[in-house]
Amino acid sequence: MSEQNNQHQERFVSHLTRNTIALILAGGRGSRLKDMTDWRAKPAVPFGGKFRIIDFPLSNCVNSGIRKIGILTQYKADSLIRHVQQGWGFLRGEFGEYVDLMPAQQRHSESDWYLGTADAIYQNIDILRARNPEFILVLAGDHIYKMDYGAMLADHVANKAELTIGCLEVPLEEAKAYGVMHVDEDRRVIDFVEKPENPPVMPGRTDTALASMGIYIFNAPFLFEQLIKDGDTPDSSRDFGNDIIPAVIEKYRVNAYPFLDMQSGGQSYWRDVGTIDAYWKANMELIGVDPDLNLYDKVWPIWTHQAQTPPAKFVFDDDDRRGQAIDSMISGGCIISGATVRHSLIFSNVRVNSYSVVEDSVVLPEVNVGRHCRIKKAIIEKGCNVPEGTIIGENREDDEKRFQVSAEGVVLVTSDMLGQQRHMIR
Repeated sequence: MSEQNNQHQERFVSHLTRNTIALILAGGRGSRLKDMTDWRAKPAVPFGGKFRIIDFPLSNCVNSGIRKIGILTQYKADSLIRHVQQGWGFLRGEFGEYVDLMPAQQRHSESDWYLGTADAIYQNIDILRARNPEFILVLAGDHIYKMDYGAMLADHVANKAELTIGCLEVPLEEAKAYGVMHVDEDRRVIDFVEKPENPPVMPGRTDTALASMGIYIFNAPFLFEQLIKDGDTPDSSRDFGNDIIPAVIEKYRVNAYPFLDMQSGGQSYWRDVGTIDAYWKANMELIGVDPDLNLYDKVWPIWTHQAQTPPAKFVFDDDDRRGQAIDSMISGGCIISGATVRHSLIFSNVRVNSYSVVEDSVVLPEVNVGRHCRIKKAIIEKGCNVPEGTIIGENREDDEKRFQVSAEGVVLVTSDMLGQQRHMIR
């Protein structure tokens, strides 16, 4: 089917998606993102020029026809809560649609916040039971991908599973960082190990394993039963990968659902942007001529809070002072004033002043780059005022004295590192 026809294709909501509640686990800090998550939860980190990371699982839900969504928050959630309230209030409560924020409330204990992924849902079990869903879809709030959860629900029902786990095909070496499934020829999970030293290979393969995406579909009564059982187990870590899943594999039907492209049969796009290098690389991928993640897709749009900004502007056209951007994405409200931006992603309301060059960089909102700056392979945090003449990314030894430099040489710059008052992280 052509792209033009795809744009006019209607998306039908099924009985399965209507009777599903999606729960997005968005309480984690994401400490590997260093200073980017000092004052905001990882799902609230900006991504792709105008989005937040959490917009991707939220958009997948809405585009899949799942419009009953809970977001479980905990760590420094102000920025996340504000974003959801501003950008995700369009669902209609009178139609049974909602995006509910579900903060840690110590509902089952006055001393414990959310202790693990399973405990986060267990502590809200009374709320979920009252809403009487048929299925519960559990999602991580910190991954970048597009996925039709309706297809996974249909597979779950067709296989008469109690639990279905979304999974990726990954090389054996990379599988050591994930929960890994051992499956039979019918995709039934017969073993599940968290971050194994020797991952089990897929059937018929020698170099590939099935890794969990942190996406689970449960029959709701089954999930409630297992959460209660886990809550009564004293030595449990209250985690799906470590406790719930290994405990149910032998006795119940647990299936793996490979996340594959329906046309090519190859692995679909999915990124864990949990490190500075992974975050920088995933943003850089978007700039390509034909990126694996298409943000211009009208069939499967990514929704977000849309700031009201004027169009980007490029001014001056002298030989040594030309406002221009090459192989770049420039968001609304930006002014490129006699400067050059090359192979970079610039968020909203950024100003790059005359005679400066920004290259291979991710510049978050409301940054001002002074004159005569040279910035290469950097992430500039929100609200930074980069002083005139600053050079970043040309000498690692100099950069390490002032900023954070990743293993692959990406320089993270924050207002604190520049000796400025911290910008309000929202």
